[in-house]
Amino acid sequence: MAARRVNLISDTQTQPTEGMRNAMASAEVGDEQKFADPTTIALQERVAEMLGQEAGLFLPSGTMCNLIAFRLHLRPGGDEVILAANSHPVGFEAGSPAAVNGAMTRQIDAPTGILSATEVGAAVRTPTNRYAPRSRLVSVEQTTNMGGGRVWPLDAIRDVVAAARANELRAHLDGARLMNASVASGVPPAAFANLFDTAWLDFSKGLGAPVGAVLAGSAELIAEAWRYKQMLGGALRQSGVLTAACLYALDHHVERLADDHEHARLLADGLAQLPRVQIDPDTVETNIVIFGVPDADAFVERLGELGVEVGALDRTRVRAVAHLDVDRGGIEQALEACGSALGC
Repeated sequence: MAARRVNLISDTQTQPTEGMRNAMASAEVGDEQKFADPTTIALQERVAEMLGQEAGLFLPSGTMCNLIAFRLHLRPGGDEVILAANSHPVGFEAGSPAAVNGAMTRQIDAPTGILSATEVGAAVRTPTNRYAPRSRLVSVEQTTNMGGGRVWPLDAIRDVVAAARANELRAHLDGARLMNASVASGVPPAAFANLFDTAWLDFSKGLGAPVGAVLAGSAELIAEAWRYKQMLGGALRQSGVLTAACLYALDHHVERLADDHEHARLLADGLAQLPRVQIDPDTVETNIVIFGVPDADAFVERLGELGVEVGALDRTRVRAVAHLDVDRGGIEQALEACGSALGC
């Protein structure tokens, strides 16, 4: 029998489990836009409470969460958001801060994706300088995707948010993998998220749902977010078939994120034993493994031929992401394939 394919491209590759599919099929639904979908309402309320915020809004994607949150905080015509240069809004959202919000990005070069309060403070523009953009917002990504799944320590987040407040800036939390951070650190998600004006939680990554995220904030901000949800085509009807999957994920897929972290570290430890691989396993804190090889494109192509899928980030760096559809056997298969691809 041919070896199974191991998909480590991203934790977005997860398939709904049988239990999740059953929950979706049996979901109680209504018209979301009329506030009549009980499953969606239950999810929004649950996530808002989890994040220590007043209200929540279900959205089709985390990218839309960032887009709408930025629109809530930034005024078109020269406002600026301070964030890491390798963060998701900079590299993977099709230029939406500029295209949709008319905003500038003040990018801080932070390889781990974690900013310091000093760096944030230094990036803030002088408010009276009419020649420069207006600094309005600081955005934090937890965990840091292109930073290798690093977890922002709670004290670091507190310091950065304090720097934002000291300069009269708002603060936004991109919580694409917030639950990974919470499981890895033991810090409740609310302790991270309630420091921010807006925060969101994604369900289509490690939590294993096929679609969706919830943006949370004050009741006033979420009421305004509804307007932008409608404007951008994100308003749905019987969304309970989707939010049922998210509720199922919260009930069944949170604690098991620790398994993904263990598998990622197993992969990193194994890669460190291979010649011509550059990686420090101690930097792998959650489910993302970024490592160096001499020729990333050739390595990825050869690995694919051997039944293992990963992604090239640039000429020499590769990213592999552990998730619920890859067990320990899959990681071991991936390591064997990596050795073969490198001629070991």
